[in-house]
Amino acid sequence: MTIGAALLHALAMAFAMGWEILWALILGFALSAVVQAVVSHAEMSRLLPDDSPRSIVRATLLGAASSSCSYAAVALARAIFTKGAHFTAAMAFEIASTNLVIELGIILIVLMGWQFALAELAGGLLMIVIIVLLFRLFLTPRLLAEAKAQAEKGVAGRMEGHAAMDMSVKAGGSLLARILSPPGCTAISHYFVMDWAAVWLDIVGGILLSGALAAWVPADFWATLFFADHPLVATITGPVIGPLVAVISFVCSVGNVPLAAVLWNGGASFGGVIAFIFADLIILPILDIYRRYYGLRMAAFLFVTFTVAMALAALVVELIFAAVGLVPHEHQARVVVSAVAWNYTTYLNILFLGLAAALVWRAARTGGFGMLRMMNAMPADAPAHHHHHH
Repeated sequence: MTIGAALLHALAMAFAMGWEILWALILGFALSAVVQAVVSHAEMSRLLPDDSPRSIVRATLLGAASSSCSYAAVALARAIFTKGAHFTAAMAFEIASTNLVIELGIILIVLMGWQFALAELAGGLLMIVIIVLLFRLFLTPRLLAEAKAQAEKGVAGRMEGHAAMDMSVKAGGSLLARILSPPGCTAISHYFVMDWAAVWLDIVGGILLSGALAAWVPADFWATLFFADHPLVATITGPVIGPLVAVISFVCSVGNVPLAAVLWNGGASFGGVIAFIFADLIILPILDIYRRYYGLRMAAFLFVTFTVAMALAALVVELIFAAVGLVPHEHQARVVVSAVAWNYTTYLNILFLGLAAALVWRAARTGGFGMLRMMNAMPADAPAHHHHHH
């Protein structure tokens, strides 16, 4: 096979995957833009004063409803932490916001099946519970004080402006009225464009990487790596190998799913795939951001506790799902779609591309792109547009 043919094969695989998930991406980002347009950051910090079950549940719900870019989530978690949210609650928010977001669930169902979406949800919740317990046991006041001091220095990470933006619409009656009001529509369109601007590179990167792996890496490589021939060994090692593959693959939240589909088809264990999808919070670039935000010691602490929580959550989920008979037998995720046909995917893509076009048009007419340019240049502690009076 010539190099040109090999490249075309990889690109064709990548395009097929991208086409499969296009509508799901647009739907997910539109929904998360709606939520961001009605919940303000100040409100978030006020809702998360401690690590009580109530705060953690709130942090989880807020995270699940927010933007799925892991860079934005990490930046936002620091923003609410410095505004007075409890550190554990901020981390729970961060985990939920990359593992329990709407768009991730939708894309998992489309590409891999509902069992994976359910496992992601159950495992994500479990991971948060484990993190809360680990933090209560091992997070010393001294380490926390160190992290807080470092966080308040406001060292820039990536996607800072994204986290500093707060355009939420506060006035105007019921939620629906706020969403449908002209300022509401404008805020939604701005968040939609910002979320896409934040993540498109990661998503495209993830899809291209998956296409290349699907086309070039023989499936038995993954089978060997994940011990597919030894079910017992696979069950135990999968949840540890999964995150390690992710740490070096650099792909942020939603871009992980096509890659997970490739691993699954290659024979990776169920728990290994689930742990891999969780691991977007410990990829190398994000570990570096933790170091800048919270100092080296806290970065190391987060790496260890997050890895333990992911592996444990994935292992428990696999054991429970296997016991109940929910682990799919066939390793057939939708990696290859022969051609773009007139089926529901195409209709949905056309419909949602229309929605995306309307939102982009709205953002362009209301100064959203000027704001994007500003966002990339904006320091984390820039004053928000709205000044709150307490």
